[in-house]
Amino acid sequence: MPRIREITDDGGDPILAEVFDKERQAFGDLMNTTKVMAHCPAIMIAAKRLSAAFEKSNLLPAQLRALVYLRVATINGCPF
Repeated sequence: MPRIREITDDGGDPILAEVFDKERQAFGDLMNTTKVMAHCPAIMIAAKRLSAAFEKSNLLPAQLRALVYLRVATINGCPF
């Protein structure tokens, strides 16, 4: 259980509405990090852009990236 209350309703915020809609279409629900970072949409957008830039950089092969994600989730005790 997170220490910070998760936000699952956009509350009329157009930025949150767009991000929430995209994630629900792509994954069926919101990612936990999105629910927490929704408290500050500007930071949430910046974090998502950073993540997207990392994905697009191709500095690591896709299979190795997947292993890195799995390892980080394991270290943090998060389900993957």
